[in-house]
Amino acid sequence: MRGVNADSQRVTHGRTPIPRPRRTQDEPAVPMRATAVLGRLAVPAGVLTAVAGAFAYVGAVDPNEPGHYPVCPLLRYAGVYCPGCGGLRSAHAIVHGDVPAALHANALAVVAFLAFAVLWTLWAVRAARGRPPRFAPGPVHLWSLGVLLVAFTVVRNLPFGGWLHP
Repeated sequence: MRGVNADSQRVTHGRTPIPRPRRTQDEPAVPMRATAVLGRLAVPAGVLTAVAGAFAYVGAVDPNEPGHYPVCPLLRYAGVYCPGCGGLRSAHAIVHGDVPAALHANALAVVAFLAFAVLWTLWAVRAARGRPPRFAPGPVHLWSLGVLLVAFTVVRNLPFGGWLHP
C-alpha cells in the first residue's frame, strides 16, 4: 500500500511513517554543526586572545623606557645577550608596524612570531575540521632549533655580530 501521510509528507510504502521532528523553543537557532565547530575552535581562540592581549600590552607599554619590564639577568650579571634579549622591543615594533626596528631588536623573535602565526593557523584549520593538531617535531627538528638558538646567541655576542645586538 503506497500513500502519502500528511504528518510526515513522506511516501510510506506500507510501513508506519516516522514523523518529522519539529523544532521546539528549547532548540538553538544555530545548527549543531556550527555549534560543534565553534566548540572545537574555543581553545585556539583562547590562545589567540591571550597572545593578542600580550602583544597589546607590550604595544601600549613601551619596553624602551626603563622601569616597565625587568632587565635580562644574563645581560645584567654576565654582560651577554641571550636569544630573547630585545624580544619585547621587537614585539613593540611589530605592533607599531616598524618591521626594520623589530628585525634590529631581535630578528629571531620576528621569525618566531611568524612561525607562531603559521602554526596557529594550521591548528585552527585542523580544529575547525575536527582533526587533532599534528605538530610533533622529531629529535632532528628539536636539535636543529637548539643549534640555531646557540649559534644566534654566540654570533650576537661576538664583535662581528654587533648588527644583531638589540
